[in-house]
Amino acid sequence: MVSYIAFLRGINVSGQKKIKMTDLQDMCLNLGFKEVSTYIQSGNIVFKTDDIIETGLLEEKIKEQILKVFGFNVPVLVKTKEAIEAILVNNPYSQTEEKKRYFVLLKEVADKDLVASLMKETYENETFFITDTCIYLNCKQGYGKAKCNNNFFERKLKVTATTRNFKTMHKMFVLAEG
Repeated sequence: MVSYIAFLRGINVSGQKKIKMTDLQDMCLNLGFKEVSTYIQSGNIVFKTDDIIETGLLEEKIKEQILKVFGFNVPVLVKTKEAIEAILVNNPYSQTEEKKRYFVLLKEVADKDLVASLMKETYENETFFITDTCIYLNCKQGYGKAKCNNNFFERKLKVTATTRNFKTMHKMFVLAEG
């Protein structure tokens, strides 16, 4: 069996795009996924399949089913357990306090010129490091006060992204291992 982790962007925020996690779990089971579990209310799903499936195909399958079942579009990002492990292991801010570490997961590789331009910018309370799959974000005053938030990176890099804190990323990896 192959473990995958899906991250939904923008559900259950300020009463918008509400999905109960039990309903989301049922939807995934109906898609044929196995050992489906969710974590907190922000759309984090761990599931397994019998075969290796391209993550882009899984993203489309989940996105289409959410539209069909719940009636709205939601950006979906799927990573393998191994991809999440690599993101966690390669964090350049691993010595930073956990509650200040964030991961902006990228759906597609950002244009190199846009990345180079953004890397020249500095922000007083935030530092970041950009890879092809993730922006490692260190928020010295917490994410709630960060200028460099998910919308900031999507706008600057013209990509689709979703952000999770260290606790959520670590928990999703642990769930995927089990």
